[in-house]
Amino acid sequence: MTEQRNADTEGRPEQVGEGSTPAPERQGWSKVLLVVTALLGLAGLGYLGVQEALRGRLASDGTTAPSVSMQTYDGKKLSLSDLRGKVVMLDFWATWCPPCQAEMPYLIKLAKEYESKGLVFVAASRDEMPDAPLFVEEFVVSRMPDLAPYVVYAPDEMAAAFQVTALPTLYFLDREGRVVDAQRGALSEAALRARIERALGQ
Repeated sequence: MTEQRNADTEGRPEQVGEGSTPAPERQGWSKVLLVVTALLGLAGLGYLGVQEALRGRLASDGTTAPSVSMQTYDGKKLSLSDLRGKVVMLDFWATWCPPCQAEMPYLIKLAKEYESKGLVFVAASRDEMPDAPLFVEEFVVSRMPDLAPYVVYAPDEMAAAFQVTALPTLYFLDREGRVVDAQRGALSEAALRARIERALGQ
């Protein structure tokens, strides 16, 4: 009789109705899912905590950008004070930095898209001087010709003022030249777009 019952139920999905006890295997998987969910939640909180800590090490909101003269890609001079009245997207990067290289196409694309709305993109190279212009020119010519109009060479004084200790480091300055947002580390196109919209709306 037992053998017949086993034969009858073989191959059918297990049913767990009201008042019945789940199989031990199912209970085990439930516990695993709970543990994984909890760990993901903790990881998310940890990530947010790290991001907040990194933001705390950058120039604080309201800080006025220094009036430091920088050389542009085409040999002219530019100071951030020259850009008052515009929202500035200031990216510290270098040709040797893989995350910078990955993020740069998004920055260029969005800079063009939002230029008519008052956004100015400044790609502040932290390649080592005095050879930085050579490294950047090679990078621009061979990989990103559209980057040329945005490049400046950021001196140590500028990097120190913005507390740049890792690349990429991105700042947004309002129309009065004050910091309104900052990020250390590369961002996705969607995240960059959200920050641009927020900066332009301030």
